[in-house]
Amino acid sequence: MANGVPGCRLRRSNASEVCVAVLHKVLFYPVGNGDTSQVVLDNGRRILFDFCHRPQSEKDDTPEIDLKKRLKSELADAKRDYFDVVAFTHADADHIMGSTEFFELQHAAKYQGDGRIKIKELWVPAAMLLEEADNQQQQDEFVLWRQEARHRLLEGRDILVFSQPEALMKWLRPKLKERGESENARDHLFIDAGRLVPGFTLGADGAEVFCHSPFIEHCDEGDIIRNSAALVFNVRMRADGADFDYLEVGDAKWNDLEDIVRTTKAHKNEDRLAWDIFNIPHHCSYLSLSDEKGDKETEPKPLVKELLLMGKKDAYIVSCSKPVPDIKQAYDEIQPPHIQARHCYERYKDEVGARQFLVTMEEPNANKPEPLIFEINGKGMVWKPAAIVGAAAIITSKPSRAGR
Repeated sequence: MANGVPGCRLRRSNASEVCVAVLHKVLFYPVGNGDTSQVVLDNGRRILFDFCHRPQSEKDDTPEIDLKKRLKSELADAKRDYFDVVAFTHADADHIMGSTEFFELQHAAKYQGDGRIKIKELWVPAAMLLEEADNQQQQDEFVLWRQEARHRLLEGRDILVFSQPEALMKWLRPKLKERGESENARDHLFIDAGRLVPGFTLGADGAEVFCHSPFIEHCDEGDIIRNSAALVFNVRMRADGADFDYLEVGDAKWNDLEDIVRTTKAHKNEDRLAWDIFNIPHHCSYLSLSDEKGDKETEPKPLVKELLLMGKKDAYIVSCSKPVPDIKQAYDEIQPPHIQARHCYERYKDEVGARQFLVTMEEPNANKPEPLIFEINGKGMVWKPAAIVGAAAIITSKPSRAGR
């Protein structure tokens, strides 16, 4: 509220102040079986989750979007050459593909300049700093991001690392000693599960980010499993006193989700499991619901079912994946997306009164999909199908009041 007017902020223009409506956006990009989404806040700050640019997308006859071209165009329109935050949920190729050619890396001059996009703050799971690589992998993208994350952590700036496992501290402490610094000099750059991420507030940004995962044991107990040690966030956006929750999950499996639900409930943070937008895990894989696919429909594990039932009325479920057709041969597919999983999500969509199940590579059609764009303001959440962008919004979710 500004000057007593609900749902607006003040903008100075020609020495006078005018009231403009609060507007946040969440975008999902059609990159095949891969993840890239972006939160654009009303104040202009941008959080990019993952980056999957497929080389074939630069040709005109492929359905995947040319992600590099699209993001650079959006940034140019905003008169920017940077993201406020880039968060890599984990280091699988379908979450980092093409990223080391697109972003500026601070650890080596050869990855700087030449139109590269800057990252003001890098968010990574601790696993990305710990993964081992052999001599043949030194130029692989996950290794370059490991080097970048380690460099930023040692320099003590422009990074947050999620979870503080002892395995990582055993690497970090001797490095800090060599620099003449105390062994806890970087503690402020580590964020544990169950905490709000510093740097974003509902008051200043109209948004806050809550970390669900990873847990310390994901890196300190045996081999690192990327999907289990990945970032999982609740992004809460507020407009005119109404809260909207975006659940960003990455590639978690059903047992990881059950751990998250169990832990979140134990700490009485159940509201952080609620969702208006649910970026479902692992490209609509049944393994994010259960260890059994099912013949026609996957039956979710009990705590995964609880998470699905946390959907709000008029919410949306988004599958960052190839099309999920309901045809005979789809029921035998080994790789995701799985039609049995889609049937499960659609069942619980209907049960909670959510509005739609959307697939990034299906909208507005499978031949030439466009980004899914959700707009959030004091009147509600609006999905604008590509065919009507710029026209009156017709698919709107009603807001829930903050604190309810």
